[in-house]
Amino acid sequence: MKTVSVILARGGSKGIPKKNIVDVCGYPLISYCIGASIKSNVSETWVSTDDEEIAEESNICGAKVLIRPKELSTDTATSESALLHFAENVDFDVLVFIQPTSPLLQPQDINSGLELLNEYDSVFSAYKEHWYPRWTKENILGTEVSMADDWNIHKRPRRQDVKEKYVENGAFYITTRKNLLQSGLRYSKNIGIFEMPFYRSFQVDTQEDLMIITDLLHFDNLKNRSK
Repeated sequence: MKTVSVILARGGSKGIPKKNIVDVCGYPLISYCIGASIKSNVSETWVSTDDEEIAEESNICGAKVLIRPKELSTDTATSESALLHFAENVDFDVLVFIQPTSPLLQPQDINSGLELLNEYDSVFSAYKEHWYPRWTKENILGTEVSMADDWNIHKRPRRQDVKEKYVENGAFYITTRKNLLQSGLRYSKNIGIFEMPFYRSFQVDTQEDLMIITDLLHFDNLKNRSK
């Protein structure tokens, strides 16, 4: 069984220009996920991109590069279309789809996710969310609000009595070539969840996220050095 990873990293980014290679603690953002993949049990680490600068940085970091057509790299193009393009051009049996905006991903996360394929057809990473009250605005002025998630102020549940939910953190998705081609989806059939801690589930999408991730990376490095 040949297991490979692919990191989808297009050049266009409006929130943070050149987001995938923006400097984060002295290294390009994409280098963190490339490094986690290379140190994991996958046999090949790939980056699918339409951008020459991203391709160059990815090569420097040790990844193989697949140039993706521009039409599969627009704001409206789906990740699944890029994954199918990858499957048409690269040979593999098991695919780990990694998003470059999750720099706190660790090699052991990927390895643990791969082990879950012994029980499931596909796997995704997530964090556990404890219940807390959610509200929705009923009009644009915000003068009226209503409760969401099937609760009300007269029967406010205790947190421990509400079923926990798992939130996709976007770090990685694992599936087989067969399932990807059959379903056209990043996950399908019997789906398993790999739980990551909440503090390592942050993604970089805005400048504020970038500030938070920088602090979290410093914290994670200090924690690891203390072991």
